[in-house]
Amino acid sequence: MDGVSSFWGNIFKKEKKEGYNIYKVLKNVPLFRDLDKSELKAVERILHHREYDINEIIINEGDIGLGMYIIESGLVYITSGNDNKLLAVLSKGDFFGEIALLLEMPRTANAIAHKPTKLLGFFKPELTDLLEKHPKTGNKILFRLAAMVAERLRQGTLENRELRSKLEKIEKQEQAED
Repeated sequence: MDGVSSFWGNIFKKEKKEGYNIYKVLKNVPLFRDLDKSELKAVERILHHREYDINEIIINEGDIGLGMYIIESGLVYITSGNDNKLLAVLSKGDFFGEIALLLEMPRTANAIAHKPTKLLGFFKPELTDLLEKHPKTGNKILFRLAAMVAERLRQGTLENRELRSKLEKIEKQEQAED
């Protein structure tokens, strides 16, 4: 894991700008919503800062995910497939890639900077380290992440049920026409 941390540390800057406070940005990210000010400061210390140019690829679909990204400023397009079908447009305060904090699996979409963009990176090795050094804080993050994943699964199940119902109606109509 240290090799991964070193790698990301080289790509992402860990320096803070004078007078800059990312407390408000973090507090608005659902993953960190339950954290108090001192816990947010612990998270702030392990975040990686990175700037992207227009059309620079942040994430490639199919690459193994190692962490999540929080948009500090800018605009990110989430796309999928060879035709780069637009799935979402994200801006300041939005985040993506959080599933990679749980699973090192291939990414399911691309993330591309649509204009100059500043991101905060929160990676699995740092979360693991946080769990060891500050278990209360780390567990709050994990429970929040579990709740977010559970809600997405619930929504996906409801959408799947609705689509199956529509498909059954179409199939019945086609059978009636034959």
